[in-house]
Amino acid sequence: MSAPLQFFGAGLPYLPPSDYPGVLITVEGTDGVGRTTQIVMLRNWLEVQGYGVVETGWTRSPLIGRTIAEAKQGRVLNPLTYSLLYAAEFADRLEKEIIPALRSGFVVLADRYVFTAFARDVVRGVDRRWVRDLFGFAPIPHLMLYLRIDVATLIRRVIARGMIDYFEFGMDMAMGADPYNSFKRYQTMLLREYNQLAREFGFHIVSASQKPERIQQSLREIVSKFFASRRFQGTPGSALDATDGNIDSGPPDRLLQSQAT
Repeated sequence: MSAPLQFFGAGLPYLPPSDYPGVLITVEGTDGVGRTTQIVMLRNWLEVQGYGVVETGWTRSPLIGRTIAEAKQGRVLNPLTYSLLYAAEFADRLEKEIIPALRSGFVVLADRYVFTAFARDVVRGVDRRWVRDLFGFAPIPHLMLYLRIDVATLIRRVIARGMIDYFEFGMDMAMGADPYNSFKRYQTMLLREYNQLAREFGFHIVSASQKPERIQQSLREIVSKFFASRRFQGTPGSALDATDGNIDSGPPDRLLQSQAT
């Protein structure tokens, strides 16, 4: 059963108020919870069930994703500027991936969504209302999945991984020279924001401390119940390849133009 899109703010002025038969599912969680692995498994399962699936992810825009990566390497931008870059990156994917897929009746799986900005940017001192208004053009997802983990388990996973990421460890926030202490403080603050978002927006919470197979089972159960409640049938995956340029994306680049004005 299709329904009109709802937005966090004013929405997109050029979109007609018609129904969109697709479903937008977001998967959130801090770094190290296994989000991407779970999304791959979930996508494979959905496609086996006959659903057409389009996957999108935070900073994966070919147009702006590289710009963000280069900016992070330079470590010279302030949190407000990063927020604007992330909004532009999301706008590009919304215009070219998310909206076309929803129009076509696909399941859109988002590896992180605007909630990532809501949490990360606020932790870095950006005004909460300003960030919400900045991403007001974003559609509210139909289903929000949250892989939650405690800081102690997260630290063990990161130590086992043996890699230190400057921003993932919160070292840009100048909370100390010890990267692991910085990581603990940063992730604690981030988890607090995510938990608040979970309460506010009704996230479906799944413990990421479990084995991957158990996590996946929980995600599939939630998705199955949601589809049944909406009587969602979707578009067969064979009907359209995610990279096929024949998806109707509507007015070209109007979203980016509207954000620039």
